[in-house]
Amino acid sequence: MLPRFESASQTAGPFVHIGLVPERAGIAQKPIVSNNLCAHGTPQGASEIEVSGQVLDGSGAPIYDAVVELWQADHRGSYQQSERSSFLGWGRSAIDQETASFTFRTIKPGQVACLGSAAMAPHLALWVVARGINIGLHTRMYFPEDDALHQTDPVLNTIEIKKRRSTLIASLRESNGSPLKIYQFNIVIQGDMETVFFDI
Repeated sequence: MLPRFESASQTAGPFVHIGLVPERAGIAQKPIVSNNLCAHGTPQGASEIEVSGQVLDGSGAPIYDAVVELWQADHRGSYQQSERSSFLGWGRSAIDQETASFTFRTIKPGQVACLGSAAMAPHLALWVVARGINIGLHTRMYFPEDDALHQTDPVLNTIEIKKRRSTLIASLRESNGSPLKIYQFNIVIQGDMETVFFDI
């Protein structure tokens, strides 16, 4: 039997955003996934929200060729969508070249049950890829109004340095009279304020 060797790996390269979000490069095709998770309707009883932020390097400069994917439960805390629901719970956003930000229109998720009697606080799971990143980075965004639930969240409580947990909490922005809640969440790739990333 011939020996087996690990395949060589490369970084995502400078064009990853074109491959994952081709319309950013002017390539006309039906998108597989959108940054608007409510494009086909908002589930009854759900609260529609907007989430935006920047992906920042160690010097605090925005990374323009990053792509961010979002995965989440629905407002009931369920990942199992019924056949009647048009909410997919998955979205993808390239970085806007003018604002240097990613943006998602979605709903606020509910608490997610896990083993035993524990429950995870409402959160969004995020995956980030860009040039120079060998493996996509996994992180989470939690909501500032759920502080009491954060105290018992089994994932947040695995982070031993408590002040680092704050890198996973979004901030609520002024909505200028709109009933839509708008959250700001920056993802810092490295440095003193580096976002907590999870090894999945």
